[in-house]
Formats: sequence, C-alpha cells, structure tokens
Amino acid sequence: MAETTPQIEIYTSPTCGYCHAAKRLLAQKGVSYTEINVVAQPERRAEMVQRANGGRTVPQIFIGGTHVGGYDDMALLDRRGGLDPMLGK
Repeated sequence: MAETTPQIEIYTSPTCGYCHAAKRLLAQKGVSYTEINVVAQPERRAEMVQRANGGRTVPQIFIGGTHVGGYDDMALLDRRGGLDPMLGK
C-alpha cells in the first residue's frame, strides 16, 4: 500500500533565494506542494505570521499542518533524517 504524502504548504516570495532552495529540495524529494506567494497575495502574509508563531521571513514551510520553519530548518531536518518520515517516505 503506497504511503500518502501530507499536505505541504510553503509561503514564498519570487526574489527569495532560500524559497527557491526549499522548492528545489522538495522537488528532489519528489513531493508536490502548495506555494503561497506573499508578494502576489499580501493578505496571506498575516496568516503566515500567525501560523508561523511570529515568523515574518520567507520561506515558512508547513508539512501536514506542522510548522517546520524556513529553508535552513528543513535542510537540517533532512540532514538529521527527520524530513523523509514527515513526508511519508
């Protein structure tokens, strides 16, 4: 039985290098995600800050409703072997 990937949401802005790095890492993992561009949808920034417990920088990454943090947090989680289990891999 195939495992299902949890919903992944990433708040981004188009000029953010860390956002591009986060999307690359998720693509390498072969998972799809919902991207929320806070520049194109500025009303979503307040939602992001609230969900991220005050985090104002992008990216802010959520996996299955759990706040992972930014790119550095997700990359560290991956290096420690914690990302794949969150992704259902």
